[in-house]
Amino acid sequence: MIATQTLLDFFLETRTHTKTICKPLQIEDYVVQPIVDVSPPKWHLGHTTWFFEEFILKNQKGYKLFSDDFAFVFNSYYESVGKRVVRTDRGNLSRPTVAQVYAYRAYVTNALLEVLEKEITPEIEKLVTIGIHHEKQHQELLITDIKYILGNNPLMPEYGGGLRFRESVKNAQQWIHIPEGVYIIGHSGTDFCYDNELSQHKVYTHEYSISNNLVTNAEWIDFINDGGYNKTLLWHAEGWDWVNANGIKAPMYWHLVDNEWYQYTLEKGLGKIDQDAPVSHISYFEAFAYAQWKGLRLPTEFEWEIANKKFNWGERWEWTESAYLPYPGYMKEEGALGEYNGKFMVNQKVLRGGSVATSDKHTRHTYRNFFQTGLRWQFTGLRLAK
Repeated sequence: MIATQTLLDFFLETRTHTKTICKPLQIEDYVVQPIVDVSPPKWHLGHTTWFFEEFILKNQKGYKLFSDDFAFVFNSYYESVGKRVVRTDRGNLSRPTVAQVYAYRAYVTNALLEVLEKEITPEIEKLVTIGIHHEKQHQELLITDIKYILGNNPLMPEYGGGLRFRESVKNAQQWIHIPEGVYIIGHSGTDFCYDNELSQHKVYTHEYSISNNLVTNAEWIDFINDGGYNKTLLWHAEGWDWVNANGIKAPMYWHLVDNEWYQYTLEKGLGKIDQDAPVSHISYFEAFAYAQWKGLRLPTEFEWEIANKKFNWGERWEWTESAYLPYPGYMKEEGALGEYNGKFMVNQKVLRGGSVATSDKHTRHTYRNFFQTGLRWQFTGLRLAK
């Protein structure tokens, strides 16, 4: 069991960092929802708080709900818990106010601190730990959603606030050779992981090679200049339909100004593209087409996990060629928490690694992120294999 004080500190550290992410925002920024995939910052603040209240505090003797309405307002997709605001309507929530949501956060934080200052059970420890990592997931979503909100503002303002999103330095290209064999995949040990990282199992792979580098912006510009977005044979049929239906000509946040590529970033607003930075905000469709253009392919999630110690990762979520499916022996959590991962195991592709927006102490080499093939508001990139 984690020492009580350690878990308490981890909880407080996480709750504080969420507020730090929101500190640069103006009050008008908190309620904007430009598209269905992007939730207003105020909603993230409320939802991560509701999670602790719903799954832990409601079951504590004498606990009084902050508001009878907030479960309806801040539930996300937990069908078994009760009714909720439709996802597309989160931007209509001008009330509760930002001040009320912050008051809600303080109320729940203080109530949970009282729980953690007592002798806690293994079940409470487990739920609090899941809640902490759930909030860390939403910290990344906060950053990517704020970027979408500000990056689609006609003024494309800087985010500010002092958070720095490190970029990798390009290394000399190398191909890491992995021999054929049987390898063990999945999480081991007693530290935290999600249920979709279990259970450990063996996979056989043919020999393959994987790049030590992520694909860079400069390399992506070569793809654009060679007409990559216009060559139907590079694309899946669904991907080609997506390109044409949405008029896709470049990664998200790229703008062609006087025949030169610019990119919106949180630190600088609109500025010239850093040629050596890893490309970001691309869909699976684009990653696949680029790999086809290079005469190469995306790695499977198993190839990625087998080779991960031989390259640097964590700058971009990396698209893989693997469908998001349960591992052998996978068991969903009992009750509402069983809706956390298992029900999304259809029509998704696995991403591995982490990104510059991923919170500290959250990702690991067995972490299985997942998104639909046409989504790209996250910091997604690619690594090639052959």
